[in-house]
Amino acid sequence: MSVVKYEVRDHIGYITLNRPDKLNAINPEMREELYEAFSQVKDNPEVWLALVTGTGRAFTTGHDLVAMASPGSESGHSTDDLYLLESTLVKPVLVAVNGYCFAQGCGIVLTADIAIASEQAQFGWPQVKRGISSVSGPVFLANRVPWGRAMQILLTGDSISAQEALQLGLVNKVVPHERLLEETEALARNILANAPLSIRAMKEAAQRGQNKPLAERIKIASGIFAHIKDTEDAKEGLAAFREKRQPVWKGR
Repeated sequence: MSVVKYEVRDHIGYITLNRPDKLNAINPEMREELYEAFSQVKDNPEVWLALVTGTGRAFTTGHDLVAMASPGSESGHSTDDLYLLESTLVKPVLVAVNGYCFAQGCGIVLTADIAIASEQAQFGWPQVKRGISSVSGPVFLANRVPWGRAMQILLTGDSISAQEALQLGLVNKVVPHERLLEETEALARNILANAPLSIRAMKEAAQRGQNKPLAERIKIASGIFAHIKDTEDAKEGLAAFREKRQPVWKGR
């Protein structure tokens, strides 16, 4: 049985962590399959958006600590490789956090674009309770929320609720558990009603402009705009507006 299920439906690449008996703890096999799934999202022109979730009671509790202590646990693509791949995708990545979300699981959430959480979800970086450190906490959390809140979470190792995560801006919305996938798919369809190349252009301009001076951000966004306005979809969008009809996007 695959520890990551991947399928494409209606231009959505569904990535489902599927090791529920281990609370979807990420071992080397799962890390490789996650990397492959994100690679397929990147390379498949029929995939316009990714949706990541988990099976069972957890999104993922992060690294499988038993596997981490075993020889060869860092073979293949590393956790760093996985973060870099996910965070540089120009296609949108949505996450439906279905339960426990700890350590590397939080890293996957914070490198996504939009996160919706079940009311049952919990978030945290418990590494200090295990005598180890973290990549995702210092790199992503500490640059996302006020310093004092980040340090309280990272240095105590205590978890926070879905509502606390919402207040901190770690997730976009908290929904009843039984409606999690429905709500996330509805948001995905709302996004996919728009032109796929325009969606990617918006994300790419925002990504590449981060931490750049204003003049450089404007130059990056203007260059991307100039490229997009000459695409077939841009012509279709303007024609549809003029003709008072719904556009038909082709991703070209």
